[in-house]
Amino acid sequence: MATPTTLPASFTAGQVLTAAQMNNLRGAFRVLQVVEANKLDVFSTSSSSYVDVTGWTATITPSATTSKILVVYSATTSVSAATYTGFQIVRGSTAIGNGTASGSKVAANKAYYDAAGAGGESIYGSFLDSPSTTSATTYKMQVKNHTTNTLYVGATFTNVDNAACYSTLTNITLMEISA
Repeated sequence: MATPTTLPASFTAGQVLTAAQMNNLRGAFRVLQVVEANKLDVFSTSSSSYVDVTGWTATITPSATTSKILVVYSATTSVSAATYTGFQIVRGSTAIGNGTASGSKVAANKAYYDAAGAGGESIYGSFLDSPSTTSATTYKMQVKNHTTNTLYVGATFTNVDNAACYSTLTNITLMEISA
């Protein structure tokens, strides 16, 4: 795969690139592949520690060790009672893209507080990762509650069976970007 490393550090007016430099530029920063996983069912947990969300996972095999992987995710969540909820992206067994934990603060990629405890929250997030491998790499989402209230992923209004509750798509998309 072409990379822009052979390009000049800066350009001057009227400068002409060589054919090799043009080819390198043309091959750089392109989306090489896209992998998507859609979760259609509802997941629930009462864990106050991070747990895997069943089915909220995707695997990609980068074509070069220099490739970046853009991880994009979305879900609708709700909780049984007021609580703080955290989300993190995990590559293999390593959490990536989180803020820094300090003192009693917990690291997360995204977090929110649901004061009503019954409505629903749309969660969207992303992270540009550098896995430095050409092996199959699995990315998954984990969630946690601050309390032991029940958290639902893929449903509004605590997953009750009425017309005001929606069952929603939970999605993770992986894009390999050439470096």
